[in-house]
Amino acid sequence: MKVVVLGGGVIGVTTAYALARSGCEVTVVERRSGVGLETSFANAGEITPSGASPWASPQLPGLAARWLLRGDGPLKVRPSAGLATWRWAGQVLAQCTAERFEANRRRLVRLANYSRDRLRGLRAETGLDYDAQSLGVMHLYRSPSALDRAERDAPVLQAMGVPCERLDWSGCQRAEPGLGRARGTFAGGLRFPEDETGDCLKFTQGVEALARSAGVTFALGRELRRLEVDGDRVVAAVTDSGEFKADAYVLALGSWSPGIGKALGMHIPVQPVKGYSLTLSVADPDAAPRASIMDEDRKVAVTRLGARIRVAGMAELAGFNPDLPDARRRSLMKTLNDLFPGGASAEQDAYWCGLRPTTPDGAPILGAGPFRNLHFNVGHGTLGWTMACGSAQIVTDILHGRAPDIETADLTFERFGGARA
Repeated sequence: MKVVVLGGGVIGVTTAYALARSGCEVTVVERRSGVGLETSFANAGEITPSGASPWASPQLPGLAARWLLRGDGPLKVRPSAGLATWRWAGQVLAQCTAERFEANRRRLVRLANYSRDRLRGLRAETGLDYDAQSLGVMHLYRSPSALDRAERDAPVLQAMGVPCERLDWSGCQRAEPGLGRARGTFAGGLRFPEDETGDCLKFTQGVEALARSAGVTFALGRELRRLEVDGDRVVAAVTDSGEFKADAYVLALGSWSPGIGKALGMHIPVQPVKGYSLTLSVADPDAAPRASIMDEDRKVAVTRLGARIRVAGMAELAGFNPDLPDARRRSLMKTLNDLFPGGASAEQDAYWCGLRPTTPDGAPILGAGPFRNLHFNVGHGTLGWTMACGSAQIVTDILHGRAPDIETADLTFERFGGARA
């Protein structure tokens, strides 16, 4: 079977490799000159089932109001975001009930756990090197009440296969000695020992090499213009430099997927949620993090990647705006310097932004849609790398007519209507 995968981020590349291993003849079409150069390029570096929780929660409306009023708040909405963004925000608010939150979280954790296990299997089988660490992820809380509220979720997460432990501030410092120099007051944290860290770009490039060895063709520097259809089937992917024809197509264009869908009469409810990151060199290993820390008040993660530190976070509804405001950079640096003063060198930092493709309920769209041979693998939000390997295998199984290893009926396009307009 010939398959064209549209998109060369971590989602598209892992999907291509899974398809090739299943016996398919695969071509990846990517508009950039290499793989992983968009949202996969410089993310927080976490494989985090513990973070597999949807934005849409009963607490979100109140939190969002407070965050928007804070100058250094983790959430920003630009007035120029556009009508589609505001409509999407309304859909998010409709998901903010206790019942919907629990249902959405359960499916996210189910997929995240499965995907993490698939990634571990891939790493054990291939020896893939991407600055991987299996030291867990710690979430820090500045007030006792915030820590108590977070801990109340621990039994639910434990029941879903996500173990965690509560640490007082001394325990946090024992787990991460660099926090001994931290500025400010912290009540303690929750540590999730099964979470992992690493460099998503290095991982994506490593899987690309495995995929090429398995026979995958990468058509780089080819911008997708449209999909040609005949009845209920896609017959060609038309790019700025020719057509690609196949028996099946996988849409893995992240935040750019809705534009392709709209031309076919499909409403794909994915919006770009902008995040920022800084990557710096380690200056003092004793003052730097060992693994990854999430400052829950600021929603910023500080992650060790070999000889580098990645500081990433925040959420901004700004459409496809690629600007890099200095205020966001200062916010990232403040979190780093408050948690790990002296740990990193800012002489040659790399400042970046990426667009996380996010659905209203926080879960990706996987599998078939209204066109018989077009399959979705989009909408993973902040959890693209966490869910990549599992999503790739699920889409591969569905494409071959096999039942996936986990329940996926609640991850399909049908939950949003699922029909052509």
